[in-house]
Amino acid sequence: MLERIIKASIRHRTFVIIFALFAVAWGIWSIKNTAIDAIPDLSDVQVVIYTDYQGQAPQVVEDQITYPLTTAMLAVPGAKVVRGYSFFGVSFVYIIFEDGTDMYWARSRVLEYLNFAASKLPKGVTPSLGPDATGVGWVYEYAVEGEGYSLAELRSIQDWYVRYQLAKVPGVSEVASIGGFVKQYQVNIDPTRLITHDVSIGDVVKAIKMSNRDVGGRVIEMAEREYMVRGLGYIKSISDIDDIVLKTDRTGTPVKVRDVARVELGPDERRGIAEKDGEGEAVGGIVVMRFGENALDVIDGVKAKLAEIKAGLPEGVRITPVYDRSSLIHRAIDTLKEKLIEETILVSLVCIAFLLHMRSALVAIIMLPVALLISFGIMHLAGINANIMSLGGIAIAIGAMIDGAIVMIENAHKHIERSDGKKPRWEIISEAACEVGPPLFFSLLIITIAFLPIFALEAQEGRLFKPLAFTKTFSMASAAILSITLVPVLMGYFIRGRILPEEKNPLTRAAVWIYRPVIERVLRHKITTIVIAVGVLALTVFPLSRLGSEFMPALDEGTLLFMPVTLPGVSVTKAGEILQTQDKILKGFPEVESVFGKAGRALTATDPAPFEMFETIVNLRPKEEWREGMTLEKLIEEMNEAASIPGITNAWTMPIKARIDMLSTGIRTPVGIKVFGKDLDMLEKVALEVEAAVKKVPGTSSAYAERIVGGYYLDIRIKRGEAARFGLKIEDIQDVIMSAIGGENVTTTVEGLERYPVNVRYKRELRDDINKLGRVYVPTTMGTHIPLEQVADLEIKMGPPSIRTENALLTTWIFIDVRATDIGGYVREAKEAVSRDVRFPAGYNIAWSGSYEYMERAYERLKIIIPLTIAIIFLLLYMNFRSLTECLIILLAIPFSLVGAAWILYILGYNLSIGVAIGFLALAGLDAEMGIVMLIYLNNVYKERVAHGRMNTKEDLREAVIEGTVLRVRPKLMTVTAIIAGLVPIMWATGAGADVMKRIAAPMVGGMFTSALLELLVLPAIYALWKGRGLR
Repeated sequence: MLERIIKASIRHRTFVIIFALFAVAWGIWSIKNTAIDAIPDLSDVQVVIYTDYQGQAPQVVEDQITYPLTTAMLAVPGAKVVRGYSFFGVSFVYIIFEDGTDMYWARSRVLEYLNFAASKLPKGVTPSLGPDATGVGWVYEYAVEGEGYSLAELRSIQDWYVRYQLAKVPGVSEVASIGGFVKQYQVNIDPTRLITHDVSIGDVVKAIKMSNRDVGGRVIEMAEREYMVRGLGYIKSISDIDDIVLKTDRTGTPVKVRDVARVELGPDERRGIAEKDGEGEAVGGIVVMRFGENALDVIDGVKAKLAEIKAGLPEGVRITPVYDRSSLIHRAIDTLKEKLIEETILVSLVCIAFLLHMRSALVAIIMLPVALLISFGIMHLAGINANIMSLGGIAIAIGAMIDGAIVMIENAHKHIERSDGKKPRWEIISEAACEVGPPLFFSLLIITIAFLPIFALEAQEGRLFKPLAFTKTFSMASAAILSITLVPVLMGYFIRGRILPEEKNPLTRAAVWIYRPVIERVLRHKITTIVIAVGVLALTVFPLSRLGSEFMPALDEGTLLFMPVTLPGVSVTKAGEILQTQDKILKGFPEVESVFGKAGRALTATDPAPFEMFETIVNLRPKEEWREGMTLEKLIEEMNEAASIPGITNAWTMPIKARIDMLSTGIRTPVGIKVFGKDLDMLEKVALEVEAAVKKVPGTSSAYAERIVGGYYLDIRIKRGEAARFGLKIEDIQDVIMSAIGGENVTTTVEGLERYPVNVRYKRELRDDINKLGRVYVPTTMGTHIPLEQVADLEIKMGPPSIRTENALLTTWIFIDVRATDIGGYVREAKEAVSRDVRFPAGYNIAWSGSYEYMERAYERLKIIIPLTIAIIFLLLYMNFRSLTECLIILLAIPFSLVGAAWILYILGYNLSIGVAIGFLALAGLDAEMGIVMLIYLNNVYKERVAHGRMNTKEDLREAVIEGTVLRVRPKLMTVTAIIAGLVPIMWATGAGADVMKRIAAPMVGGMFTSALLELLVLPAIYALWKGRGLR
């Protein structure tokens, strides 16, 4: 069938050329219209339920909000993990779904279950869905700055102007504010005056609520015109609140709010602050991209909108970017584009150097970009973004893509040399193409098929490598199709004129001069050669045993994320002080361009950070501006040492990686341990023991166990008997606690487009220590007021600053930052240390998490995928050769390629990773192709001699093997050199994404070298032994 396709292509060559031109145009259009990103979207499908429960302690939030919601969400179809977070005044429930779940289907199912669960929640509490986004969608962050403006004024500009304008940008899910102060009208009650005027806090709250509204009085008609009636009553200023009447006393004098309270402007309660460059607090915004959108398009839209609204900002106010993912995207794509061009040039030079016939070389040089453009067209059609993985799939395929064309061109040269000039040129080309075309098509198909098992990878590793597998498959499939359609046609048009015989080519002559004596000696000592080869293979145990393991090397994002953690219970003021101190230290490094930090959480459901957790984005300058000899690892080490503060545990990562890790596993460090149990005190005790054990393990940079009972509580325990004596219900006392002490936002002012809360509570000086709180007055049913301490005991206790659950089980986490890159080896030692030093009570267990979790899951999958790949290759080989022996001979290349792959990884200091495993899979397909090329030539010579009766003795076989190897050394060397030349530019790459691609290319380069030696030396020896049975 393949021969018929080749002949049909030659007969209808005009149609083939037109098709190729159409494919080129399609590919160019696709390149211009393909969206680009730094890496594939690795985020899980996530739905967040956010519930505000103002003023409530974490335990109250857990009992009344989070636990009912998490237990209800466990039954949602497709949910694989349900995480609950209970903080002061707020609850987060994160539902992570299985791969392949549609985001909006997931949100609709969560809404169904939420409707059922809402009936179990306290009255007045309304849970809501978070944005259709994840923390990975934090693509752009900015600071709002202005000389002479207060933090409250800047926050108002951010909240009521900038935020809403950016929210209109296509692809933006929400814009979250962070830092500054939200303006609040504060009504500070004087309890003595309340008693004097016989007014309760409830009366004040009710009066303020009723005095802040506009009403309508329908319409009236006057003088043939219709007038709409309005009753204007919105609170506009402090004086409006001061003048609100609470009651009229016995003399008819109105008692106003100003008579019982002091009204002033102040800041609303804050659960997050921001800081820039160590210069003090700042106001910022975070643009959160909608799930599934293209980051670069969204960022470009945001920048365009910021330029548009710039004119509307108050004089002197400016918006400064503090994190911009588009720079990483451009750097990553530029790195891959540069390597693709370098690879294409190198492969083209290999063709020219070996063929020494420019017109023949043009066949391969033209075929390569056509195949690449077809790949881009299919990539665009499949909706795959251009990123370091999808372009990397094309990059590692370039050398192999041209192999078919190389062998075909070389075979055509041979046929033209042998012809006596009587046959038409197109007939010679057809015969040459039909002779090697079918097996070459199968060899390229094997390289294509070898990558298919990668589609069995799941979760984060699947999302990371599937684009690479897709584009590698597209590229090789395009090359395979073009090798039996376009290449024969191009050969007919271009291979003409004077062709230099192979034996006159300097490269070929040098290769033959070196190779002939070696292969002759190999054929005289076949068994010895095979034994030596087996011995060399056995030596591979040494480098393999020295290789560590990791999930993937970190993508150099050009930006660092510094994530220190302090003990819980830290105040807002102290948190700001720590944040500013560390930011100022980091900004002092010459390699640092800017620093933007936050403590606590931004105003978004995608950020469940407690106040004790800081996040500082450290933007680095281009490496050309760094101090001489400075590396990223050394810089992190220096900054970590400089920013160390007693009582604070530092951790370093990168923004995208941290967001992905926190979404997938909740752990923001490379390694984490989750401790599960049923009692918070015991959980902390176990976690601290685990932390102590892990800190002793070599390679531990830092280990921090969350202090889940380290929060400070003032418990007001109501004495029910005493309360009953005064005719008080529990609810009466708790209302005083919530309103007088806690404060209550009773209404919201409407000031044009802006909205600000009005808060009622006791004066600060009456509630700033436990003794004063005991004297808070509680009104009784008899009209008297009694101190709170008469009906309640007040005591300070320790308790949970936050409560975390996973799948409705209480859990605490230990975050471990490691210096070692061998994550697998480190965890093995850490597991031994924990099992040796920690005794777990009944009902308590741990789970190892972080990137180690992905690595373990991926390795388990690879144990199935790699044998499956070899089985598929074997099946395809058998379909082509119909000989079990020949298939086994070809597959021998795979273990021998392991020799070079293992040694190059060992020499370069690379760990085994998923990227390395992908490189091995790609290498297996290339090994099979090399074996097929060698076997084609050996079989052709063998069959020709048998047909002519010249295969009677072992000497005849030896001559046949020498003819099939030495005389056809050029195409073999060309294919190997082209493949290696196509990978070398990746090996010397230094830009963004280079470290990831090097791990894939390294085993392919080393493996191709030793695989080529096997094909040229060991395979002929095995072939001679096999065919020599029965010969004299």
